[in-house]
Amino acid sequence: MFDVLFIKTSSLGDVIHHMPAVTEARRNRPDARISWVVEQAFAPLARLHPAVDAVIEVDSRAWRRGLHRRATWRALRDFVSTLRAQSYDGIVDTQGLVRTAVMAKLARGRRHGYDAQSVRERPAAALYDVRHRVDRGLHAIGRNRSLTALALGYAPDHILDFGLDRVSLAGPAAAPYGVLLHATARAAKEWPERSWVEAGQMLSGCGAELLLPWGTARERDRSVRIAAALGHAARVPARARLDATARLIAGAAFVIGVDTGLLHLAAALGVPLVGIYVGSEPGLTGPRGLGPIAVVGGMAQMPSARDVVAALDRVGRPK
Repeated sequence: MFDVLFIKTSSLGDVIHHMPAVTEARRNRPDARISWVVEQAFAPLARLHPAVDAVIEVDSRAWRRGLHRRATWRALRDFVSTLRAQSYDGIVDTQGLVRTAVMAKLARGRRHGYDAQSVRERPAAALYDVRHRVDRGLHAIGRNRSLTALALGYAPDHILDFGLDRVSLAGPAAAPYGVLLHATARAAKEWPERSWVEAGQMLSGCGAELLLPWGTARERDRSVRIAAALGHAARVPARARLDATARLIAGAAFVIGVDTGLLHLAAALGVPLVGIYVGSEPGLTGPRGLGPIAVVGGMAQMPSARDVVAALDRVGRPK
């Protein structure tokens, strides 16, 4: 048995971009027992990956807010105890932050990470036993795969496999629907509400209901406003756990979304999608997957609703 500990805690897009590295590690090290340290909110998704044997949850945001509470310190002690419960043959921190490097330092085993020129936060590199040079210009998926391959001693291949099965996640066929992912944590990545309404109106006759999932109260209110403007063509589903949202996306006929974690999840599942980029660079963090993908916009570019619907026509949608 070869015990591997991956540390990739957040955000959702980063967690999804790490999944091909996990798949490739299992493919090249079939004897590996793989554990993954991940934020509690994203743990349900990590557990969907068939190569992951154990998930170690962290809740760093809640811990930072509650450092004055005894319960927080008990949770921290439990986390460290779990982290140190066994020794690992390889510990791989693909996040490259000081906080994740500290987690690697707390674990027992040989610690691998990016070198000072490759890492996201330079001081983190000092906490690794072995430091690897990885091109910062690579897409995030490529960086994760390169570091993992260097740490575990194999050459990366060209097979892109996120380890997620769209068919089994989607379940029985239902009436066709599309998913509109308007929500993002960064205002600079948002597409205007009026553009969502205009695009939804252009799609209202396509034979697919439009669903607008949400995660926060602000996002819910925005979903409700857009759905109200679209009438019977749109619906706001109830808030759901990440694994249930993955099943919702897996069953979609298409997805349109801004640069957010759920867009990358749709790409990982092979759902036909259009990515709307207005405040980030798709070359480094754009959606990657085996399904049809179109990207419109780019850094400081604002695509129109007509641009988005035309892109959806190129990837395919119900008529």
